[in-house]
Amino acid sequence: MPSSRYALVTYVRNPVGEFVEQLRRELHPTTAHMEAHLTILPPRELSGTEAAALEFLEEACSRVIPFDVELGDVETFLPTTPTVFIQVRRAAYRMRELHDQLCGRGLSCDENWPYIPHLTIMKTEMDEQARAAYAVARERWATFPGKRQVHVEELMFVREKDGTWQDVAAVALGRGQLSSKS
Repeated sequence: MPSSRYALVTYVRNPVGEFVEQLRRELHPTTAHMEAHLTILPPRELSGTEAAALEFLEEACSRVIPFDVELGDVETFLPTTPTVFIQVRRAAYRMRELHDQLCGRGLSCDENWPYIPHLTIMKTEMDEQARAAYAVARERWATFPGKRQVHVEELMFVREKDGTWQDVAAVALGRGQLSSKS
């Protein structure tokens, strides 16, 4: 039996997230069930226990002050992978720092690609489908009327089981900062 894979994300539950989810339902209905999210740690197997990884995450994240990221243009990872996404334009360095801080202990792994902060619209198996989706997504995103910002204050530790991702635990940022503001 293969071992579970884990990831760390922050869900995007604002008008940007609604936009991405609607676009995904239209362009790639087989993944319509996925919530819009920014990935902090891409999928990986744990080298220790789930409980130890969660304990590490809670301790490390308690010292991280919540932050905002601003989204940029629609892009694609073609020809490397047929993925269409919205780039993180401002504060991407904060996401990279968080990624690097959390890649320790039982969560470290050799990632297939360099970490690039982004909001995935869709990933498909076919380059042509990604190219067509890219054109539509770029056009729609250009007319998005809302704020292109995501507040990162809570992360979700998720586990892949039988091909679907399940929430394991929410991890708040900055919990260790609260006592000093009382």
